[in-house]
Amino acid sequence: MAGIGRGAAFEDLLPVMADRLGGDGLIRELCNGFQLLMDKDKGVITLESLRRNSALLGLQDLKEDELVSMVREGDLDGDGALNQMEFCVLMFRLSPELMEESQFWLEEAVEAELN
Repeated sequence: MAGIGRGAAFEDLLPVMADRLGGDGLIRELCNGFQLLMDKDKGVITLESLRRNSALLGLQDLKEDELVSMVREGDLDGDGALNQMEFCVLMFRLSPELMEESQFWLEEAVEAELN
C-alpha cells in the first residue's frame, strides 16, 4: 500500500461498521461517504473535493501526500478521480480483514453497478 498510513481512521472503522450494519448497510454507508466527499458538479471524488470535504468523515488529519495516494491508488480507470465504484473498492482494499470476511459484498456491489 504505497503512501497511505496504516493507522487511518476509516481503515479501523470499516470492519466495525460491517459487523454493525451487515453487507447492505455497509454498502449504503460507503455510498453516503462517497456523496459527502464527491465534487457535486462533477459527480466524482477529485483531489480537491477530497481535500475540501475529508473533515466531514473525520479524515482531516490525512496529509496531502496521503490524499494524493488515496486518489492515485483508487483511480482504476486513470481519469484522476474516483467514481463511486472505485471509492467502494478502495475502501475495501484498505481494510484487509474486511476484504477477507466479505468478498461477496464487494461482488454484489460490482454486479449491482453493472446491471
